[in-house]
Amino acid sequence: MLKNTVLLLLCISSVFYSCTSQTKKINGLSFVAARDSINAKHIHPVKKVSANFVALMPFGFIKNLESPKINYNTNRQWFGETGNGIKQYGALFKKENIKVMVKPQIWVWKGEFTGNILMNSDEDWKVLENSYEGFILSYAKTAEEMKAAVLCIGTELEKFVINRPEYWKRLIQKIRKVYSGKLTYAANWDEFKRVPFWNDLDFIGVDAYFPLSDKEKPTIADLEAGWKPHKAQIKQVQAEYQKKVLFTEFGYRSIDFTGKQPWDSNRVEGKINLEAQKNGMQAIYNQFWKEDWFAGGFIWKWFHDHSKVGGVNNNRFTPQNKPTEALIQQLYGN
Repeated sequence: MLKNTVLLLLCISSVFYSCTSQTKKINGLSFVAARDSINAKHIHPVKKVSANFVALMPFGFIKNLESPKINYNTNRQWFGETGNGIKQYGALFKKENIKVMVKPQIWVWKGEFTGNILMNSDEDWKVLENSYEGFILSYAKTAEEMKAAVLCIGTELEKFVINRPEYWKRLIQKIRKVYSGKLTYAANWDEFKRVPFWNDLDFIGVDAYFPLSDKEKPTIADLEAGWKPHKAQIKQVQAEYQKKVLFTEFGYRSIDFTGKQPWDSNRVEGKINLEAQKNGMQAIYNQFWKEDWFAGGFIWKWFHDHSKVGGVNNNRFTPQNKPTEALIQQLYGN
């Protein structure tokens, strides 16, 4: 009898552990590349807010939206934007039991939107395809060396994806041959419904800058109400592909009208609204972190030199040294 009771308790314990480990969320930060290497003091604020993941973002650069050549891993880049940089960062985070998503990104000169990258000829498309393949496979190999938990294969590249779907499916197969971790793609908030290769990935990735409220000073209730139609669409796509949803980026500026066009990164002065940023963070957490089909997400964005960024006079995305930072510590600490 005692033996059977012990076995039953062990089985219950095993099931409980399995369920809790499977449902643990990715409580992530998008860790911005620095000019130089980082050290343990730059990791401490990440630990303090109870983040268990960071996104490390190496960059490739193209001249304009019609240019097919990607430049990356050059001496002209900041250290944190290169392969050696993310390996150095990743090793420090690993020591602190913080997991990594490698998220290579493209920067178009003058900051033009990557979703509009579009070639003028089939010849240029093939040059872009070869260039991007070299770029992403380079970082897939780096991610494998780092034992990174997740690799994001692209960020907000809608016209490239829609115009060359077979290329992307072949590319995913090539990535799988050199990288053994989980794969996602960071679709823009208005793109994720049309991505043709979710079946081939492990997570449905969304940069979650959905418009939520036209109000100057939106409350948590206003923002949660704004989530309803978007959440329904997300659930529909999730149900179709039976993959967990990962918010590859999410965040709000500490500014008036923060829920109107949350993707807006234009530099404007004033209109600081610390409460609106805090409300946005609470609303998105309330709506998604309790859902079994939701994997978690990465807050945009977190800088390495914590004491010198953010603050109550800053209206940008970072939550650092603002009331939202304390809220993140509370939410992620749960």
